[in-house]
Amino acid sequence: MTDILSRLFGTRPWLLADGATGTNLYNMGLQPGDAPDLWCVTHPDRVRELHRQMIAAGADLILTNSFGANASRLRLVGAEGRVAEINHAAARLAREAVAESGRSVIVAGSIGPTGEIMAPVGRLTEADAVRLFTEQATALKEGGADILWIETVSAIEELRAAARAAQSTGLPWCGMMSFEPGGRSIMGVSPAQLAALVERLPYPPVAYGANCGTGPAELLLAVAGFSATGCERPLIAKPNAGVPRYQDGGLIYDGTPEVMAEFAVLARDLGIRIIGGCCGTTPEHLAAMREALESRKPGARPTSDAISTRISGLMVDR
Repeated sequence: MTDILSRLFGTRPWLLADGATGTNLYNMGLQPGDAPDLWCVTHPDRVRELHRQMIAAGADLILTNSFGANASRLRLVGAEGRVAEINHAAARLAREAVAESGRSVIVAGSIGPTGEIMAPVGRLTEADAVRLFTEQATALKEGGADILWIETVSAIEELRAAARAAQSTGLPWCGMMSFEPGGRSIMGVSPAQLAALVERLPYPPVAYGANCGTGPAELLLAVAGFSATGCERPLIAKPNAGVPRYQDGGLIYDGTPEVMAEFAVLARDLGIRIIGGCCGTTPEHLAAMREALESRKPGARPTSDAISTRISGLMVDR
């Protein structure tokens, strides 16, 4: 394997992925109901600044601001004809922030779900999903993405379609499903089923795992399910910074930087190779995670009880 991510895995025990995109853009002025992806062309300086902050906080891998930049989602804001423009800009802005930093940071082209339900439950066919994802993936590659980052997927058919799109570009990719507190995706997929799917794909991911959906303890327990299947691929854990609550006109997440730092150490000790944060994770959270990973010595593989106890203890202390 010669892609940039595989090369780093050969020299590093773990990599720190960035934090939330949408949450932080809302903190920078994005209004509820607005499409964050459009900021790549309307407010490029703010998007670039967020990338700078994540890199300064210690991220080894940053996601482009393109999570919802497929034609299906962009149609909701009348921008379905701007897929190439928005994704190209998203990758370019991340690339510029990396160049300014002088560090070796991976630019991961973020691809979220289509926003539609896949057939046979819904109307979106796998072939149509492949076309949607391929249009987006191609533009991210042209804009300068190093890898594709397919995230927050809940259906096997959708992940399979995204994998075919990645294959058409020739870029390496990472894949993540979002699991609910019960341990399955909203479409009923378990960690074991995802692990089995990954090994059957003609063009498998370099790494895979879980993101969003739940807080750090629940997500770690889901990712531990991948290890139980005997998988040998690098794993990813990128949870929300706790549980959101509505306060002062917006969502506030209850996971402090200390909570996310504890999560990061637990994830590392579980053998997870890419560790980051999703909704609610700020540069402050990320800096605490980096400091903990670098200053705290590796420990024994934590049990499920230890994961729950150590994280819930910090939440109670707050």
